[in-house]
Amino acid sequence: MKMALMLHLLGAVIWIGGMFFAYFALRSSAAELLQPPQRLPLWSATLRRFFRWVWVSVVLVLGSGFYMFSVIANAGRVPLYVHAMLYIGVLMTLIFGYVFFSPFPALQRAVEDQNWQRAGMMLNHIRIAVAVNLGLGIANIVVPTAGALLR
Repeated sequence: MKMALMLHLLGAVIWIGGMFFAYFALRSSAAELLQPPQRLPLWSATLRRFFRWVWVSVVLVLGSGFYMFSVIANAGRVPLYVHAMLYIGVLMTLIFGYVFFSPFPALQRAVEDQNWQRAGMMLNHIRIAVAVNLGLGIANIVVPTAGALLR
């Protein structure tokens, strides 16, 4: 169980921390310093690399999460905050899947075609989804922590 918890936390730190960095640090710096022909290829390349790590994180978080859920369920009653964490994590994964399979490939194609307007629109779709997922990720830290503290 301790190994599963460690893998779970590592996956969450990589995924949520990466979204926080991208949203609050890289986004404003890139917009401030780079024009679309430089900024949009940067985002495409950065997201390509980051998304590889998100896939690893998804496997770590969901795999360890379902394992820990089953251990808790076998030991007795599963607390509500554990259910909430599970549902939020699945929702985050679905949102990431949407981003990875829809606006992200469209962003990559638009960058290859140097269609900066279309690339900007796709990056904006990704930005909105990341903002939602970041909020859910933060909630997924607060909910179980508060739930465990109140227990």
